[in-house]
Parts: sequence; C-alpha cells; structure tokens
Amino acid sequence: MTINKRELMALGLATAASTWAPAALAQKAAAKAAAPAEDIVFGASMPLTGVFSFAGIAIDAGIKDYLTILHEGGGVKGRKVKYVVEDTGYKVDQSMAVFKRITSANKVNLYYADSTGFVKTVNPELERNQGILMTGASFAKEISNADKYPLQFMVGPDYSEMVAILLRYIAQTKPGAKVALVYSDTEFGRDPVDAARTAIKALKLELATEIVTAPGSVDVSAEIVKLRRADPDFTIFHGYVSAPIPEFINQAKSLGLKSQFMGTFWTMDNTTVMKMGPAADGFMGVMPYRYYYDTEGKSPMLERIRKMRPDYQQTGYMQGFLAAMLLTEAARRTLDAGNELNGKNMKIALSSIRNFDTGGIIGVPLSIKGNSIPIGRIYKADFKAQKMLPASDWIDLNK
Repeated sequence: MTINKRELMALGLATAASTWAPAALAQKAAAKAAAPAEDIVFGASMPLTGVFSFAGIAIDAGIKDYLTILHEGGGVKGRKVKYVVEDTGYKVDQSMAVFKRITSANKVNLYYADSTGFVKTVNPELERNQGILMTGASFAKEISNADKYPLQFMVGPDYSEMVAILLRYIAQTKPGAKVALVYSDTEFGRDPVDAARTAIKALKLELATEIVTAPGSVDVSAEIVKLRRADPDFTIFHGYVSAPIPEFINQAKSLGLKSQFMGTFWTMDNTTVMKMGPAADGFMGVMPYRYYYDTEGKSPMLERIRKMRPDYQQTGYMQGFLAAMLLTEAARRTLDAGNELNGKNMKIALSSIRNFDTGGIIGVPLSIKGNSIPIGRIYKADFKAQKMLPASDWIDLNK
C-alpha cells in the first residue's frame, strides 16, 4: 500500500495528538495535586473592648494558641486555618456588622460568636449561608435546641445544666437540703430558673427562696434579710460576674448565716473569686474545664499552655482553646469522610465525637450528643492558697 504525502502528514498529526493527550492530562492532574489546599477560614466576632473585654481577650488568646499548636502538627489534613477576628465591643449590631464583613470577604467555615444576643440574631443568616459551623461565649439554654439551632453548639453545659450539676452535687452531699436561688433580673439571670425549680423538686431538695436583683453593684440589705429568714443550706448565684455576690457574702457572714455560696461559669474565674476577698474563702461553683494551674492527672495540653504562657490564663482562655479544638476537629472529621466542608456536614461530624480526649482541658473524655457538653466539676475557693481547688469528681449529666 502506498501512502501519499498528505496521508503521511495526517498520520503524524494523529500520532502526535494521541501521544500529547495523556501527557497533558497527567500534567494537568499533577498541577492540580500540587496546588496548595484551600485555607479553612475561622471567623470571630470578639468583644476585645467594652464590658466583656476581660473574657474576649482571654478567649481570643486561647483560640490563637490552639491554632498555633494545630499548625505545628500540619493543620487540618494539611490545610491551614486562617483566623479572621474583629472587635465587637460586646454589641449585637456591631457583632452582626463584623459577621457580614468577614463572611463577605472570605469563604468562612468556622465561627466564634460573642453573645447570646448575637447568636439569636445571626441564626437566620447561618441557615441561609449553610456553610458555617458556629460556637461561642453563650451557654443559654435556648441554644441547646438543635432543631432551632442546627448549625451551632456550646463548648460546655448550658446554664440550666450548670445549675443541675450544682444541684446534683448538693443532693449527693446533703439530701433534702434547702436551696436558695439568687439571680439577676436579666435574660442571662433568668435563663436556668425554670429548669432549676424542676431539678430541685426531682432531687427531693427544698427551694427555700428566690431572690432577684438588678445586675451589678446594688444595695442588697433587704435581700439579705430575706435570705436570712429562709436560712438555706446552699445559695446559688447566677446572672452575675462578680457584684453583688461579694456584698451578699460579706453581709450574710456578718449576720452569722451559714449558707454555702455557689456560682456558675462566668463567676468562677480564679481571679474573679479571689478579688472577693477573704470572705470568699470556701466559695464553690461549677467549672466545665480544668484551671490553668491544675497539674492533676495526665494533661498534656495544659502543660503545653503553661509553656506557651507562663502567667495564669483565665477560664475564658480555656473556653476559647477548646472551642478551636472542637471546631477544627469537626472540620477534620468532615474531610476524613470525603464530605464537603459545610455547616450540616461539620455538625454531623461534631456529633460523631465519642470519648474524645481534650488533652486534659476537661478532666474526662467527652462525647457530643446534642448542642451542649453537660460535664462539669465543683471547685472550692482556698483563699490562703489563692486557688480554686476540686471539691468533687467530674459530673456528667449524660450518665
């Protein structure tokens, strides 16, 4: 068979094309594989100024430190986590403005929220966006509703669960004890009250009295008379950071009242309690995390934190550190499963966490079954040692 010049040229072109195509595809695949993986974006509305700045600064430091440790270990499946944070001054409208700025400039995957008000306001935006998993500073009971807040969770027990942990401890320590509830006349203060009434009855305790005050520093003389008349074995404060708790304790002790005073998370920072003065000796409360200085048991993350930051870190720092740990763990599990990094998939991944070791941030392995982590421990103030010391084992309301 004779092949003319035109046929020879056509054959050459066809051969070249057949040789080039696989090479080009391989080259394209190699280039794609070599391309750096897209950053995971972690946004935050953070109160770095204003009335809640003491917590915001600590939380921000905790997040940053955990991400530093994470990146030293290669990130999330080789992907870096880009942390984008702006100050909110603890104002809901400013928090929303920050959220919109950060999410419009970045494809955000993870987010930290600064308040209950912001969490409620932003929820419809999360539903529309569908790409973000959120946690934050709030422990409001409402957020425990996973149907209403499907893309959010709390890094600890909600406020009702905190009080329930205190009440379980009380029932174990003194069955049938008389309990007083003292709370601020705010949404924060009222949050756990209905659940507390129910728990008190279920645990066969007695509700001695309820006292409601304005938040902050107020004259509590009339309230002390009411408390003295009720003569409770235990008095639980909620809805405050500090004042008027020291005023209650000082006046009650001067009148010879023997009630054991107790608080919830935002009251329980070591610095906050010790600032109450000598009258705070013996003050008790619930804490979801270990304190910075706690050397009990195996706690490699606390050891690492102490090396990174030789000075005492507030409990808000631990909350921020664990928030970053769990958010990025949810992202890692989502990628491990080969799923798209969106809010729904990350929430499913988060809910798969069972017997998770936090490196000692929480003293027992945790499992996530809903929107909260109902685990805590009772600590007691030793004013002489200037430390909050364990007064109970870890209490897990799921058990």
